[in-house]
Amino acid sequence: MYSIGLFAEGGSEGGIGWLVWVALAIFFLMIFLGWWVSQKGWLKQGEEPVHDAHRHEEHGHTEPVPVVNQPDDLTIIEGIGPKVAKLLESVGITTFQQLADADLGKLRETLDGAGYKYMEPAGWVEQAALAAKGDTDGLQKLQDSLKGGRKAN
Repeated sequence: MYSIGLFAEGGSEGGIGWLVWVALAIFFLMIFLGWWVSQKGWLKQGEEPVHDAHRHEEHGHTEPVPVVNQPDDLTIIEGIGPKVAKLLESVGITTFQQLADADLGKLRETLDGAGYKYMEPAGWVEQAALAAKGDTDGLQKLQDSLKGGRKAN
């Protein structure tokens, strides 16, 4: 029987049939390893223990460990979508408090540089301040008065 030269199973015809089998074996190995890692729960995020202090065994004293802020979902802010949230993350703004404390001029400059010249971040800062305080009622009331993150006239 005739076979295509590229996929020949070996013999004197040559081909890459062996390479296909190796690729399939690697593919199934990767699927198995992915399943195994997911079953073990090794990739779950946010479950690391938080330590208030780190103890030095050799000296017997404690030293504070800096607390890393968990990023907030900035898309909760009216007018911020996933692309703008990624842009803000790229300049180090990942929490509501960081956005509330951000300089409006620098925010506008960042948006302009990314081609978002039409966006106005002033409403975002006000919303982020409410979100950082946990004032969900105030945030919802403010967002009801906004259109695309801007005050509706």
